[in-house]
Amino acid sequence: MPELPEVETMVRQLRPQLVGQTIVSATLSHDNLLDGVSKRVLLRDLTGRRIVAADRRAKHALIHTDTRILDIQPGMTGSLQVHRRQLTGADAKYAVLQCRLDDGALLVYHDVRRIGTLRWLTPTGWEGYQSRLGPEPLDPDLTADAFAARLGASRAAIKKVLMDQKYVVGVGNIYANEALFLARIDPSKEARRVSREQYQSLWTEVRRVLAAAIEAEGTTFRDYRTSTGEPGNFQLELQVYGREGEPCRRCGTTLAGTHAIDARITVFCHRCQA
Repeated sequence: MPELPEVETMVRQLRPQLVGQTIVSATLSHDNLLDGVSKRVLLRDLTGRRIVAADRRAKHALIHTDTRILDIQPGMTGSLQVHRRQLTGADAKYAVLQCRLDDGALLVYHDVRRIGTLRWLTPTGWEGYQSRLGPEPLDPDLTADAFAARLGASRAAIKKVLMDQKYVVGVGNIYANEALFLARIDPSKEARRVSREQYQSLWTEVRRVLAAAIEAEGTTFRDYRTSTGEPGNFQLELQVYGREGEPCRRCGTTLAGTHAIDARITVFCHRCQA
């Protein structure tokens, strides 16, 4: 967390509040989140910059200014919000980057565990960075055949490959669990041994699950909040993730859980995903 749906939700909510605004001042509480830029340079360069666009690539929120791009990779507990009041309590405690806008609002990057990443990149620098990422799973140009070709040569477990950002971006642990269950694929199966028909189903379910999660404004178990400060709602629709030991909603078999595939929890149904 956050995965593609959560970052997409943040960006969609922030865009109308940010575009056209100028950053009049900036503060940073912790510089260990910075990659490739110093605290002094980042705060100096952000001041006076006009925001011209806001979008998402993979799990990155991108704030485009008239000179450079602020790349915010939220990690597990990061979120972006615009505040129009003084920060108090947890909002103040976990505020890492604060940018005062010329309309008086405050753009804040919150991070409870402070394990996200902030980059300050030229357009050329960003192009170089993002060229190493795989395609977007919701891109119409990523056909089922192209999806299968990208993932299908690996000897690694299909769940691990699905979450590898060089093959396809944005799919983290929650949505990999869900899509593999819906596609009836054993998450430990070698990617090269997944059939063409199974890849067609997985491609369909990845896209369906991500689109539904965006519509529900993401999944909240603990820390994630939208840019309005509200929790997401997709946790109400989860079929397997977070349900280890409960009955499968499809066949009634007790759902199993393992950390053996990729050191993260994998929840699956022995019967439906045989």
